Amino acid sequence: MRDLNALPKTHLHLHFTGSMRLSTLQDLAAQQGIRLPENLTANTALQVPADKRGWFRFQRAYDAARKVVRSEAAMRRIVREAAEDDAKEGSRRLEIQIDPTSYAPFVGGITPALEIVLDEAEQASRATGVQVAIIVAASRMKHPLDACTLARLAARHAGEGAGKVVGFGLSNDERRGETADWAKAFTIARNAGLASVPHGGELLGPEHIKEVIRYLHPRRLGHGVRAVEDPRLLEYLVENEIAVEVCPASNISLGVYKDLQEVPLRTLVNAGAQIALGADDPLLFLSRLTAQYENARQIGLNDNEIAQLARSTVAASLAAPADKARWQQEITDWLADETLETSD
Repeated sequence: MRDLNALPKTHLHLHFTGSMRLSTLQDLAAQQGIRLPENLTANTALQVPADKRGWFRFQRAYDAARKVVRSEAAMRRIVREAAEDDAKEGSRRLEIQIDPTSYAPFVGGITPALEIVLDEAEQASRATGVQVAIIVAASRMKHPLDACTLARLAARHAGEGAGKVVGFGLSNDERRGETADWAKAFTIARNAGLASVPHGGELLGPEHIKEVIRYLHPRRLGHGVRAVEDPRLLEYLVENEIAVEVCPASNISLGVYKDLQEVPLRTLVNAGAQIALGADDPLLFLSRLTAQYENARQIGLNDNEIAQLARSTVAASLAAPADKARWQQEITDWLADETLETSD
């Protein structure tokens, strides 16, 4: 078994506040005299039922963490540390997701909020060697017109390299709102060359995924694991190369599956799906990127299959073709290098 931290990979499903180190959360809270709820300081992974009550508990914890992010310095620190943490885990590229409206009141508006993150992403990329790109995400908890505003802002910063906006997402509780209402925002984003990367198929099943496909035309699905419940839908995802961003720790913490053995990663692998493993919100789930590959190993995937997972994440990334080719070769080298084998 080879060292999974040394495995070249990309990280395509990570939320801005949810990427924060616990020590950083505690430090920022102490600086501002903010008292954190016990569930954010107990150093235990969040565990809630997969219902609206469970989602409320998750969202309340996330909102409590977000309240400490009230300055440009805090925003820059989160981006820099996310890149540093990814670098330690072999990540070549991080596509981190943010809704800038959440931080706009503290830095002068949504435009400076996004530009701060983009600038720090570029600087962190140079400092760590991890390409950091940005996905701007609208929220199902807000009006669809807000999403159109975000899409236009994202379009002004579109690109494929470090410090650029590469995609447009839709996050928060899948059960909120009508998916069709966000179609206009996604059209604006796609017309600017941004990839459509909305959430779908974690809290809700195949019918919801079909709505997301119909109205938002995704290149990747945030989560998407519930597609396994409809073989024809899963076949459609495979044939149309719509990647699924699988976050095993998140699925378990949010009660979608009771344990790792229930997470349908093997089913997705066997179906030939394009899979991108991600950590989602490690601040709350206490499980970062390499841990998701360790989960794959625990359910029986061998090193060849794990290397293929890493290849899949690279292919699903929005990086330049030349960068993807280089990282694919590095994965080949990892698989061939017997010195990376561990004793456990």
